[in-house]
Amino acid sequence: MILSNDFSRQWEDTEKDAVAAFIATGKSGWYILGGELQRFEEALAAYWSFPFAAGVASGLDAIELSLRALGCKAGDRVLTTPVSAFATTLAILKIGAVPVFSDVDACGLIDLDEAYNVASRGDIHYFVPVHLYGHALERHKLARFREDLGTNIVEDCAQSIGARSHGLPTGSVGQMAATSFYPTKNLGAMGDGGAILTRDHPCLLRIRMLRDYGQRTKYNHEIIGYNSRLDELQAALLRAVYLPRLTRWLQRRTGIADRYSAEIRNPAVQLIGMPAGSDSSWHLFPILISPTRKGCFLEHMKSRMVSASEHYPIAIPDQTAMAGVSFEIVPNGIESARTFCKSQVSLPIHPYLNDAEVSQVIETVNRWTG
Repeated sequence: MILSNDFSRQWEDTEKDAVAAFIATGKSGWYILGGELQRFEEALAAYWSFPFAAGVASGLDAIELSLRALGCKAGDRVLTTPVSAFATTLAILKIGAVPVFSDVDACGLIDLDEAYNVASRGDIHYFVPVHLYGHALERHKLARFREDLGTNIVEDCAQSIGARSHGLPTGSVGQMAATSFYPTKNLGAMGDGGAILTRDHPCLLRIRMLRDYGQRTKYNHEIIGYNSRLDELQAALLRAVYLPRLTRWLQRRTGIADRYSAEIRNPAVQLIGMPAGSDSSWHLFPILISPTRKGCFLEHMKSRMVSASEHYPIAIPDQTAMAGVSFEIVPNGIESARTFCKSQVSLPIHPYLNDAEVSQVIETVNRWTG
């Protein structure tokens, strides 16, 4: 089976360096909030062109703590997308804030023009846009929210490390960029993890308190905080093993995406473009299949030993868990998002796919009769 992710192949490549990082961490005798985390935060910030980074326990926590550091509180309305991992919305709900869902564009990303019109009504002061699939939202349009409306922005960059919009990295517009190191991410750990990147030093200090029980110094708790720390072992693996390989991994993802884009020629399969000015990091390679034929397509791929998967097949407001919580859908609705969710399929795209396997994926897609 050609897998969507192949961690066995990754381990073959990284085992020696990973074992060395494990041994070094063990010998250090320090496992939480130590030198490995500090060195990784510095390396991540440098890679992403930020002055500051703070490691946390997950991408979910990265979004929640970022919003809290900006003053978001219960009852505040937070504009976001209905097509994303549930964590994007869950972070808002954990604060007691109210998600406001705006529709998506043809790429499956939040429609920034429509979202801007919604934010212009004046009662929304927070925005969590998502750079979904590794595609970078158009930064000039995103910048209008801060420049014209003064909106507080936490960019969900969980899927977009390495992506750029008009030459600048994702996360460059908002006060905070939140990312995830879940193993399937382009820069993934061997477990959960996340980070917040910012240019705002006071916010950085508040995040560092929030992630560590609200204490500025040991046993001096100034605010109500959390236990949300990226541990030393994961930080060591990310810094010494995975981050040095990231550029090569991203280049391979781009090469695979280029072949898919050029060689998939099935009229029943719709390729999805990118926002203007986006250089994608290709976390996923999404395509669209008619909802009435998607099951047939997935079965076709599986029968020919190619793993194709669905990402976010149910729009977030339609999830069962949302039945008992407060949220809003913009007046124009989210029908594009619902249709997109029903149609989306992801093809394998990871850096350990070989050329023959990429050819097999393309051939299998092209042979589907629809």
